[in-house]
This record gives sequence, structure tokens and C-alpha cells, in this order.
Amino acid sequence: MDKYIGRIKHVHLKDVRKGIVEKVKNENLSFLKGVRMGMFTVPGDGDIDFRPIFDILNKNNYSGWALVEAEQDPAVANPLEYALKAHEYVEKIANI
Repeated sequence: MDKYIGRIKHVHLKDVRKGIVEKVKNENLSFLKGVRMGMFTVPGDGDIDFRPIFDILNKNNYSGWALVEAEQDPAVANPLEYALKAHEYVEKIANI
């Protein structure tokens, strides 16, 4: 990121649940099956530490867009609840 920070115009944030990723790999399941099993989630609900990303963005005074994606079934993961969870996490670690 440091090398290409001047080229970054937006940041796309999506978290993963490593346990499900490992299950998908170990059982040779499809990507779609992994998505349906809840492999992806919002930042702060999975296993990625986004602090180093925001450290670089802040150090370089990034002022572009940051998009949060969940890719979750709304019948399983309430969209408002997960949007609020992501907002709280990003606000806490991004120093915004």
C-alpha cells in the first residue's frame, strides 16, 4: 500500500471468517458454498486486523471513499446490525 498509496482512490473493506475459509479449502467446496456458509462478513466481525491498513491510510492523509461489504444473507445476518457493527469497528480503529 505504501508504494501505491498515490493511486488508491477508494478502499473496499470485507472481512473473512478463517474457520469457514479453512473448511471450504479442506473440503474442496465451491466459492459460492463458502459465501453461503458465511465466509465473508463486515470488518470487525471476522479475523482480519484492519489497523495496519488504516495506519497507512492515515499516515498518507487518505481522504477517499471506504466501502464496507458484507456479502451475507440478510435472513441470517441482520443488515442494520452488521452495518452498525462495521461502522463502530472502523470508527474505532481508523481514528476518524
